[in-house]
Amino acid sequence: MNQQEQLLPQHGAAAATGLRPTLLCLSHLRWGFVYQRPQHVMSRLAKDYDVLFFEEPIFEGRQSAHLETYAVAEGVTVLVPRLPEALDETQVIDAQRELLDAWLAEHWPNELMLWYLTPMSQAFTDHLEPNVVIFDCMDELSAFKFAPPALVEMERRLMVKADVVFTGGYSLWEAKRQHHDNVHAMPSSVDIAHFGAARQPIPDPADQADISHPRLGFFGVIDERFDIELVGELAALRPDWNIVLIGPVVKIDPQTLPRLSNIHYLGARQYDELPAYLAGWDVALMPFALNESTRFISPTKTPEYLAGGCPVVSTPIRDVVNGYGESGVVAIADSPQGFIDAIQAALDLRTQPGVIAQYADKALDGMSWDKTCAQMKEQIECQR
Repeated sequence: MNQQEQLLPQHGAAAATGLRPTLLCLSHLRWGFVYQRPQHVMSRLAKDYDVLFFEEPIFEGRQSAHLETYAVAEGVTVLVPRLPEALDETQVIDAQRELLDAWLAEHWPNELMLWYLTPMSQAFTDHLEPNVVIFDCMDELSAFKFAPPALVEMERRLMVKADVVFTGGYSLWEAKRQHHDNVHAMPSSVDIAHFGAARQPIPDPADQADISHPRLGFFGVIDERFDIELVGELAALRPDWNIVLIGPVVKIDPQTLPRLSNIHYLGARQYDELPAYLAGWDVALMPFALNESTRFISPTKTPEYLAGGCPVVSTPIRDVVNGYGESGVVAIADSPQGFIDAIQAALDLRTQPGVIAQYADKALDGMSWDKTCAQMKEQIECQR
């Protein structure tokens, strides 16, 4: 019997005595990359569980494999495998398993639950015997650029093993409920108080202060989901409008991005900084391409923009159309001219005091990350 197996008889007792379970979140996203769904969810679940956030490996030189650990929030510890570069695929899997097993053996969790953000993590965790297995299916990862070829099969296996499945939106829930009998739509929510600060006067960040109005803004990851051509054409057709783009550029060549004088790439910013930028925008943009990688997305930024009191113009992403298309403050457009018309209508709407806030508040009624996480916890507790 190995050390991990010795933990198993104590799991039921842990639930009965009230000891905090360990929730091991297996993530393809880094905690410090962009503050989004995983950080919101894990930081809240940490009120009841000891959260371990296990990231993908970082490869560096010839140094020996080791696990970097650091706390990022109360009850949340990030674990980062640091591995030598010369390992093959099998050795990478074995190294992660050994590092994780050593951590669990040393810290002796009272009860272990697994939270998968990526099915690929099963390669080094399939020997564990947790009380509960959760699959938080944020996106259709197999449709993303550079997705591992084995992802579809690994997801199939995880759907068999999972006790409960959450999806990042309703369209994804419709697709996944065909493959599991306990799937729940848990669309990404919003911290209304955080982004609501943008409704009050806030000094412009230094790198935005000299950009003239009207300002059209976007924050988020700029990747294969971003419609580069749409943004370029919009900027070319309306050189008197300024487009502010905030976020890291990943998985696409930065040289392919349009470079016009009225497009301003400000780079990545911290979550705490976003309301100050949002406060200075006239209209928020969601120029998503319509492709396989966006077929099931449910953008977190929709409610974040609205919480900040900013009208939105989006391409026809299904969950945006269904969730916000009739809100009066989120316009849908599918062409550069369509965007121009919708942006102008949003600018006109801003001249009517209180109207945007009224529409936005109605669209956001009842939404909060606290509520979403409470619903998730309820489903988890049903499986313990």
